[in-house]
Amino acid sequence: MNNAGNRATDSAGKRVLMLSWEYPPRIIGGLSRVVSSLSKELAIAGWSVDVVTADHPGTAEHELDGAVNVHRVKTQTDTTPDFLTWVSRLNFGLLQYALKLQRQKPFAIIHAHDWMVGDAAWVMKAGFGLPIVTTIHATEAGRMHGIHNELQRYIHQMEWRLTYESWEVIVNSQHMYGELQRLFGLPANKMVVIPNGTDPGEFAFKFDGAQLRSSYAGASEPIVLYVGRLVMEKGVQVLIDAASKVLAQCPQAKFLIVGTGYYLDDLRRQAAYLGIEHSVRFLGYVPDAELRQLYKIADVVAIPSLYEPFGIVALEGMAAQVPVVTSDTGGLRDFVEHMVTGITTYTGDSGSLAWGILEILRNPDLAKRLTHDAYQKVLHIYNWKVIANRTSEVYEKVISEATRLGVDGVSATPLIPLATVAPTVSPEEIVKRGTEIK
Repeated sequence: MNNAGNRATDSAGKRVLMLSWEYPPRIIGGLSRVVSSLSKELAIAGWSVDVVTADHPGTAEHELDGAVNVHRVKTQTDTTPDFLTWVSRLNFGLLQYALKLQRQKPFAIIHAHDWMVGDAAWVMKAGFGLPIVTTIHATEAGRMHGIHNELQRYIHQMEWRLTYESWEVIVNSQHMYGELQRLFGLPANKMVVIPNGTDPGEFAFKFDGAQLRSSYAGASEPIVLYVGRLVMEKGVQVLIDAASKVLAQCPQAKFLIVGTGYYLDDLRRQAAYLGIEHSVRFLGYVPDAELRQLYKIADVVAIPSLYEPFGIVALEGMAAQVPVVTSDTGGLRDFVEHMVTGITTYTGDSGSLAWGILEILRNPDLAKRLTHDAYQKVLHIYNWKVIANRTSEVYEKVISEATRLGVDGVSATPLIPLATVAPTVSPEEIVKRGTEIK
């Protein structure tokens, strides 16, 4: 039966189901803000956007965030024994809400964000013939510098499965484009690079920073700001080591570390071991309004990542008109041009990072020029309106192609056997495990 005409005549129109495991105020990493900002801008552009996401304490089950309908999974309250079980129950919850919304008014397309929502997206595709667009924000192999155990292998497999079931895969940098080709063998015509963005308007407020600044530093003491998760791949340990080198030449500098993560205690011990604990402040989680103020009192934003698919904190620094010093890794290389829009330093090299920070602190004219050029780039390229327009183009293309194929065609799983294309597991290893390749 050919259902090609059904999609064009139903009431779905420009209705998108956005699946994400985090959405503000649930903020674990950069994904949360990306989904929020993109969804709001898509709604302004005329899309009807329903975000279905994990629960968060103190939030409503349903609320309007601007013109975006946000649905939080409140049904999955059973205690789970481990992380993968929690992910599985989350996907059951996502489906409970998505199915109800689909019954009320059909969607035209699904936009899934990372593997943790992959099962829900896959079921909606198989059950209703809805095409999936997926954004892969990072990979397990990239975060962990390879696949080293069975849990990582499983996550890696689920990432591959989601990209395989997707009609189109969005990545946010040329680095991620190459990473997905290398890891998953994705064909070039299935991927599109659409960068993340930021909203310069969020930093366009009048603010007398003297009082806030005095809480952390004296009037003549420069502030170096880090924002992000406190995990090994973010390279905060490199920044702490660089701080000791900066303080040897600029003893009045202060370092503010914003974020949470498993690495916090190690970083505190590292600062104490280096004897710089009085110059390094760990601020933990900071609400968005206060965070924007911290950007505005900073003299440098440092991004020392060892692995960075994109690097939205660098964009936020540029939008706040603060000079950025970054490592030369991953997606940061797409928009932080050395001595043009920021200073790039050797990844994992604390001496190089210290040099970059000192270059900014010692050269106010350089800092002013880098800030100006970076801000212009944010205004004209890395803003959410431009990015939402590019995402809309992907949606329209996929919906048009899916309409021609028909519901039954869209819902079908490709016929390539899993074992012959699954990444990281060689045929020899599969045979060794006693798995038959069909």
